[in-house]
Amino acid sequence: MNRRDATRRVAAVGATLSLPSWAQASRIVLGQSAAFSGPAAQLGIQMNKGAKIYFDQLNANGGINGHTVELRTLDDGYEPDRCKANTEKLIKDEVFGLIGYVGTPTCVAALPLIVDAKIPFFGPFTGAEALRDPFSKWVFHLRASYYDETGLIVKQLTSLGLKKIAVFYQNDAYGKAGLEGVKRALKPLGLEPIALGTVERNTVDVAKAVAEITPKMPDAIVQISAYKSCAAFIREARKSGYGGTFFNVSFVGTQALADELGREGRGIMVSQVMPFPFSTTTPISREYLDAVSKAGPEAQPNYSSMEGYLSAKVFAEGLRRAGRNPSRDSLVNALESIQNANFGGFRVDFSPKDHVASHFVDLSMLTEDGKVRR
Repeated sequence: MNRRDATRRVAAVGATLSLPSWAQASRIVLGQSAAFSGPAAQLGIQMNKGAKIYFDQLNANGGINGHTVELRTLDDGYEPDRCKANTEKLIKDEVFGLIGYVGTPTCVAALPLIVDAKIPFFGPFTGAEALRDPFSKWVFHLRASYYDETGLIVKQLTSLGLKKIAVFYQNDAYGKAGLEGVKRALKPLGLEPIALGTVERNTVDVAKAVAEITPKMPDAIVQISAYKSCAAFIREARKSGYGGTFFNVSFVGTQALADELGREGRGIMVSQVMPFPFSTTTPISREYLDAVSKAGPEAQPNYSSMEGYLSAKVFAEGLRRAGRNPSRDSLVNALESIQNANFGGFRVDFSPKDHVASHFVDLSMLTEDGKVRR
C-alpha cells in the first residue's frame, strides 16, 4: 500500500466515524418512546409489535436502499416526564427519526424537543390537534384526528335520535382533546354534553365519574381514555343501573378493551382509523395478516398492531424515496412526495403544507366472545 492509498483509507475511516450513529454500518436507527409497562402497556406493546413485524420483514429481504432499519424502544409508562427524558436520550444518541410514540400528553411533552432538534417524528398514536396545529415540518400523522372520530360518533348517535350524550374523559391533554371534539360536533346541532366525568391518567378510580354521569341518564356515553379505565367505568356504570350505549375512540386500544371486558364487552362501540385487521377484505389486511402469521404465536392481529405496521410501511416508502444516502431533510421531502398513494386500500396523502395523511374513520363493535366486528 502506498502513502496515497493509506491516506485515503484513514480519511475514509475518519469520515465514517464522524457520521451520526444512525448512518453508520448501513443502518438506519429509529427511536420509539411508548408505554411498555403500566395500565396502558398494551398500546405501546402492540404498536411496537406491528412496526417491528414490518421492519424485520424488510430487513430479512435486504433492507431498503442498502440499509437495514433498527428500532430502539424506551418505556415511558404513558407519563409525559418520562417520555420527555426518553426523547432527550434518543436525540442525544443521534437516532435518525422517531416513530410510533403513544399518547397525547407524552407526545405533547416531547414536541418542543423534536422541533428544536429538527428530527422527523412519524406516526404518533394520537389524534390530538395539539400535535397538528400549529403545523410543523417535522411531524407527520398517519391517522385521522380525534375531531374526525368524535364527529363520526356524534353523527351516528344523533342520526339514531340519541341526543343526550355524556362524556367520560381522561383528565389530561388526550381526554380534553376528545371532549373538545364531541363539543365541536354537537354545537352545530344546538346540543352540548349532558354530563361530564373524569379519570386521572393511569388510574381506574372511576367512582366519582360514574356518580356524576349516570344519574343524568344519558342516551350514550362517549369515552376518551385508555382501556383499563374505560373498562372499569363500563362495569361500574352498569352496576349502578345504566343501560345506555358506550362509544370509545380508537386510542382506547380495541383488543385490549375487549380482553378486559370479556363477555361484558358485547355491544361496546369503538371508532377506528385503520383498516379492519381481522379479515382479508383489503390488500393491506391480507399483507398484514400474512406477516403476523409468519411472526410467530406471540403476534396477534389487532388495530394497534396494524397501526404500527402501516406506520412502518409508509415510513419505509419515505426512506426508499429519500435515496441511498438519506438525510432528515431529504426524508421530509420524500414523505411529502407521497401524495394520493394507495397502500393496499389505505389512502395516504401528504404534501408540503399538510402532514395529515388520512381522515378515514370507521366504526366497530365488540362481541361477547371477545372479538371485534365492523
